[in-house]
Amino acid sequence: MALDKPYLDVPGTTVFDMEQSRKGYGLNQFCMSLMKAENRARFKANERAYLDEWDMSEEQKQAVLSRDLNWCIRTGGNIYFLAKIGATDGKSFQQMAGSMTGMSEDEYRNMMIGGGRSVEGNRYIGEDGSAQAHRQPQGKAGKA
Repeated sequence: MALDKPYLDVPGTTVFDMEQSRKGYGLNQFCMSLMKAENRARFKANERAYLDEWDMSEEQKQAVLSRDLNWCIRTGGNIYFLAKIGATDGKSFQQMAGSMTGMSEDEYRNMMIGGGRSVEGNRYIGEDGSAQAHRQPQGKAGKA
């Protein structure tokens, strides 16, 4: 029996629950392997070959190869594990978060310094705020 998940109605949000955890286990284990320098070197030398060593779906592998963190999250990735990919690529967490919103690093930083996105119109999918799917990606980077 499926659990009632009222949080599925939050725009632009994938909650990392038990179902996501199961779906992303292999992906997240791959990410954690990047904590070791020798694994980062092997991954950078031949990303596809290294990914093929992990019990991941083809979709998860493609999401990693394209560095689409939103796609990784939809396939079960946890952002705290996915940060290891960004670190391997020399990206800050702020750069990664900006890429997930379609914003440049500066746009994302300025939004957060300014208090973040307003909750008005962004509490649930039926509202018409800036976090709604039809308004994504945001920022100049997403419109390029």
